[in-house]
Amino acid sequence: MQAFTTHTGLVAPLDRENVDTDLIIPKQFLKSIKRTGFGPNLFDELRYLDHGEPGMDNEARPKNPDFVLNQPRYQGASVLLARKNFGCGSSREHAPWALLQYGFRAIIAPSFADIFFNNSFKNGLLPIVLTELEVARLFDEVKAFPGYELRIDLARQVVISPSGEEFHFEIDASRKNSLLNGLDEIGHTLQKADLIKQFEAERLARHPWLVADALA
Repeated sequence: MQAFTTHTGLVAPLDRENVDTDLIIPKQFLKSIKRTGFGPNLFDELRYLDHGEPGMDNEARPKNPDFVLNQPRYQGASVLLARKNFGCGSSREHAPWALLQYGFRAIIAPSFADIFFNNSFKNGLLPIVLTELEVARLFDEVKAFPGYELRIDLARQVVISPSGEEFHFEIDASRKNSLLNGLDEIGHTLQKADLIKQFEAERLARHPWLVADALA
């Protein structure tokens, strides 16, 4: 998992509440668990004017010019600004995969659905909770100033605006440590690899018959 320490990125404003996971990555694209290939169909229903299906040439599909991610000023955005209850709906882990593969590293919203919130941390995507008033101010600034970027300092737990104003956010200490060090659940387990090998060797020495049973 890619570590997250600090990040400065262009902000794209998705000005709608209750964005569910089927809107983030529609069900017809949930054909793989390889964690790759989902970025082109992120927000498929909103990005394109036709109905998307797996295997379609997305470059040739007609795009919705009114959708924020299709507008030239937001090309290359890596911070998504959203409204409350982002990520509601089904528990599909493909939603944070699609956001990451598109290029987003962080999402800022007043609230997130619990399962999406947890899945984001597991995949290195940082969900940041700010107050509705703070998020509303950021929406106003993003829309007013083309090229608007935010700097996120995870160690200090602050979002920094171009003017230098800081917005503090809370984060669980263990999740913060995992992101700072790029450790998912497998990564945490591998940190104990030597102890696991030692345990397995000692267990085999005490119970050598286990090998024979496993080969039977």
